[in-house]
Amino acid sequence: MTKKSSGIGRRRAAAKADLAPNYEKRREEIYEAAACVFNRKGFSGTTVSAVAKELSIDRASLYYYISSKEQLFDELIREVSDANVAMAQTIAASKALPSAKLRKLIVELMESYARNYPILYIYIREDLGDIKDTRSEWANYMRRVNRKYEKAVINIIQEGYETGCFQDVGNAKVVAYGIIGMVGWTNRWFKPEKTDIPASDIGRIYADMVIGGLA
Repeated sequence: MTKKSSGIGRRRAAAKADLAPNYEKRREEIYEAAACVFNRKGFSGTTVSAVAKELSIDRASLYYYISSKEQLFDELIREVSDANVAMAQTIAASKALPSAKLRKLIVELMESYARNYPILYIYIREDLGDIKDTRSEWANYMRRVNRKYEKAVINIIQEGYETGCFQDVGNAKVVAYGIIGMVGWTNRWFKPEKTDIPASDIGRIYADMVIGGLA
């Protein structure tokens, strides 16, 4: 560790200790500002300076709370993605009928896109295959998260086939990918503050389309 990075680390620790009651609140504000900048500029076009400007503070002050734009991006995505996987696994493991599970999962996913806007949409637009070696651990972690979510959806489809709740239209993995992709495509047009159709209604419409096709 260089003297410079060590100094930044000490200042960050001191800021956290001195400003404990407001530290997490400030980090939340930073994450919200970063999400806006990432959404406008993409990951490669975003800089720490741009996030600082969004908050109307100087760049040096921002380093009391974060170490890099990579840290900001990775923590934003990981937190929301982990929550969505937990949600999907809970739904898949429930005693509800496969049709009810699938409906709830689609609606919940769409609501998550709205609730956490634009974080998940930013993630969808990023290419995990084009990640620097310094972030490979995070990229590998997110690939595992993606597979867990996909598995939860596949399990629901497969259960529907096995119980006769769904007609077997083909490979459960292909169906699951189609559902995830359909909801994810809303990144092209859905904006919570502008779209006149609530996310929950969009989710229900999609669920009716999918379940109607599988019934």
